[in-house]
Amino acid sequence: MKKHTVLNRIPVAISLDSAIASANIKPKKLTRDKKRLFQIAVFSVIIAVAISFIAKILVYLINLFSNIAFHGTFSVEYISPANNELGLFVIAIPVIGGIIVGLMALYGSKAIRGHGIPEAMEQILTNESRIKPAITFLKPLSAAVSIGTGGPFGAEGPIIATGGAFGSTIGQIFKTTPNERKILLAAGATAGMSAIFGSPIAAIFLAIELLLFEFSPRSIIPVALACITGAAGHHLLFEETAVFPMLPLETASNYALAGYSVIGIVIGLIAAAITKLLYFIEDSFEKLPIHWVWWPAIGGVAVGVIGYFYPRTLGVGYENITDILSGTMPLKIVAALCFFKFLSWAIALGSGTSGGTLAPLLTIGGATGALLGSVILMFLPESGVVLPLAALVGMSAMFAGSSRALLTSIIFAVETTGQSNALVPLLAACTASYFISFFLMENTIMTEKIARRGVKTPDSYEPDPLEKIKAEDVMEEEGMVLSAENTVSEIRDWLKAENNYSTNFFIIADNSGAFKGILSASDIHSKTHEGDEFLISILKQNPVSILKTSTLRNAVELMAKKNLDVLPVISNDNTGTVIGILSYKDIMKAYKMRLHETENRIANISVKRRGIKVLLRGQKFLPIRK
Repeated sequence: MKKHTVLNRIPVAISLDSAIASANIKPKKLTRDKKRLFQIAVFSVIIAVAISFIAKILVYLINLFSNIAFHGTFSVEYISPANNELGLFVIAIPVIGGIIVGLMALYGSKAIRGHGIPEAMEQILTNESRIKPAITFLKPLSAAVSIGTGGPFGAEGPIIATGGAFGSTIGQIFKTTPNERKILLAAGATAGMSAIFGSPIAAIFLAIELLLFEFSPRSIIPVALACITGAAGHHLLFEETAVFPMLPLETASNYALAGYSVIGIVIGLIAAAITKLLYFIEDSFEKLPIHWVWWPAIGGVAVGVIGYFYPRTLGVGYENITDILSGTMPLKIVAALCFFKFLSWAIALGSGTSGGTLAPLLTIGGATGALLGSVILMFLPESGVVLPLAALVGMSAMFAGSSRALLTSIIFAVETTGQSNALVPLLAACTASYFISFFLMENTIMTEKIARRGVKTPDSYEPDPLEKIKAEDVMEEEGMVLSAENTVSEIRDWLKAENNYSTNFFIIADNSGAFKGILSASDIHSKTHEGDEFLISILKQNPVSILKTSTLRNAVELMAKKNLDVLPVISNDNTGTVIGILSYKDIMKAYKMRLHETENRIANISVKRRGIKVLLRGQKFLPIRK
């Protein structure tokens, strides 16, 4: 077979519009993407409306079960279980609740156990955001039984899990992509948090820090709309005032900021200890020689005994947080609440019952902050530290240290109390707690469980390195393009003679250099094609290529979609000239360089460039003329 000459930069006879179309970035696709984003946003709002009402139903169920169990009344109004008059019989109530929850987990779904957020994270990371639809009603029902019978949890954890399950279910019903299901899951979960606490901004940050693992318009827009809708649901169905009302706080002095920072450091240490102790208790239950279905009942014994001696630990106890933040609760009561609430919550949660972590952490953190603030005032009365603010920064720092959701913790405290003057002290304390937690704990209270199952949680939100690299920066300008006017037999003979080609795909152009398409080696050797057929006649429709300004992520997505090893790179001008060939090996090389040389600019990536070579009919094979 004759070899053919190389033209100086192969001209491709396609228009720029065709080049854009082949690069898979045509305007129609952009329009479809925006339409799809609008649809997901509408779904998110609908999910948020539904979850707002489910949150209200959950609160009613908790109140109903609590009133029946502790007061013998059939009412959905809140009456604190701490005011019960059951005497020693109060110990049996959480045990009964534990038995019911264990049986629900056994015959319903084991996924109802735990506090919800880790389970949602695991489904996002390992199961394409698919959660069993049954969790949508089993989780709130089991949580209502658990909390209503004295479980020391808040309603926020179960409703976050319920919202995530509902969002995932909607995504599965309407055949969404895994990424769209993740967005709907996060929208449902954070809408539930916003509905319970009226904290839409904190809920958005929760999605970013613990659920989405990304920050992009396609995810933030639906989640933000869901959180706003959840906040509207809170104001309509619950209350319009702050969840934890406080008297106005004055701006903290520099000395006071130092004191709050110290509180953050100490609470960071305590948060690490609490996390390790919680999972030690969970591990201890794993070693018990009885079936896990009975563990919640054993945990219920501890809840009941502690509740008998200190009734304030029973149930949700949001009023405990308000009392602590007032700064007027006697310190002996604060200390007792801090210790016994932690003990009751850690044993109950470690037993595998259905409950949450946020409300107990807020109670324990607020009490710890108030106690530390009183110690500072004892030794430094002129420091400017005030107990309500010390309690608030302690509450927020405990959440930041244990979950490492730094921004969520800060904004949550501001939104739920309305204390904008507390922003700087909160930033100081939460950053200090986060700093200590980061160095002492490999995983957090949210990620330890799934980490033990071999699931790694992303710990950074850097842009995809492939998004930063353009095709022209790594493409090979030395390569092979086959003539569309060669016959199948000529190419077969040439391939047999060469016997050293390293690709399964070949770029095809005509004698004028116009890009025609891509053929695989199997297509060329297929017995369905006659030897005298020209390559142009066996090409498939809709040839694919990429622009030189396209990113490597575009290239990877196109290669994966079309199952290709190579892509032609074309210029952005009206000629659409083929200026290079991009293979998966080039992409891997660039990615490896980016990992090892993150501070280098893309232009520093060294790639040898000698020129495209094209095998054209009737001409010799020569190097490109520069």
